[in-house]
Amino acid sequence: MLVGMQQKVNPEKWKFAPHVLSLETSIIREILKFSSQPGVISFAGGLPAPEMFPKEDLKRIAAEVIEKHGDVPLQYSLSRGVPLLRELLAKRASERGTPSKMENILVTSGSQQGIELLARAFIDPGDYILTENPTYLGALQAFNYYRARYATVPMDNDGMIIDEVEATIRKYNPKLIYSVSNFQNPTGVTMSEERRKQLVELAAAHDIPVVDDNPYSDIRFKGDRLPTLKSFGGDEVIALRTVSKTIAPGLRIGWMNGPDSVIRQFEKVKQCTDLHTSTFTQLMVYEFMNQGLAEPHIERIKADYGAKRNLMLKTMDETFPEGVKWTRPEGGLFLWVELPEHMSAKALFDKAIALKVAYVPGGPFFPNGGGDNTLRLNFSNCTHETIVEGIGRLAKLFKDNA
Repeated sequence: MLVGMQQKVNPEKWKFAPHVLSLETSIIREILKFSSQPGVISFAGGLPAPEMFPKEDLKRIAAEVIEKHGDVPLQYSLSRGVPLLRELLAKRASERGTPSKMENILVTSGSQQGIELLARAFIDPGDYILTENPTYLGALQAFNYYRARYATVPMDNDGMIIDEVEATIRKYNPKLIYSVSNFQNPTGVTMSEERRKQLVELAAAHDIPVVDDNPYSDIRFKGDRLPTLKSFGGDEVIALRTVSKTIAPGLRIGWMNGPDSVIRQFEKVKQCTDLHTSTFTQLMVYEFMNQGLAEPHIERIKADYGAKRNLMLKTMDETFPEGVKWTRPEGGLFLWVELPEHMSAKALFDKAIALKVAYVPGGPFFPNGGGDNTLRLNFSNCTHETIVEGIGRLAKLFKDNA
């Protein structure tokens, strides 16, 4: 028994910082509560297909990491990351058109931590960030914590409309430009090569760093790989990458690629957060890549997800009512649906759950509001049977509520 505790403790009276109390939980995490109900077909998450995880290879490599590296995997390591992995990641980036050295790489606990480090290093309350409209919800959560504001630029099928970028920069003087250039989350749209060049040129002219959040580029089903923003912009661009979509998200391995002087700043910030990313899983990823397993595994993922994407689009073509529009992504995990303006994806969500199908309403992806008639669908974490059945249920929902 605690001595002297005469009064009942009331945590409700503890004084959290106002900006923490004002944070909202992720709508996607909330939707997972509904989509996990028995019988619900979920297009809501952004989950890789678990049957595609390279479990046998990772099981073998986990043992090899201990055998080959001894005590190192179990010990503290450098805040920038294990040198073996950083050298390998720099080499892979260089081979793909982005000259990089180990000093340019900071390993993070998933690419989401990279976004958090960026926000912590750059954003003061009230600062503007220039983003696509809509944009990745996880980035908005990280930026919102630091009370950022948003200067948004609309998109079309070639990505951010560059003709509107310079006027937006002049009006809002943003600290950062944040883009998901390949198979964007949430829309699935890819920025064209010409717009990539124009964006980094504009950013350099105004001395604004560009953040290219690029977790999906390896998962291309059709068309040619486009040069990255960093291959055009060099030190103007901070690139974020991850193995969450190509190996396994539970490993929590991502990385930042930026100028050495900037990486030094992020290194200091990371030391305040978690000291360093897991040494063990860094070495697992190193061994997986170094043994030549990454590329064949990515090809298997592309075949699986590409077939699911094709089936989802075919079923939508055949069943969705007139007036509903959607994107046709060439890769990634998502596609984007736009309902007629008088329809609300949020208002229809409960009816969708009643039909045992779930999606993510599009509104939360718009930093400054709007998008009530939009929604995001994920095709990677479904079977062919559930894609056909689930899209059929959505078609009925849209027809009945047109």
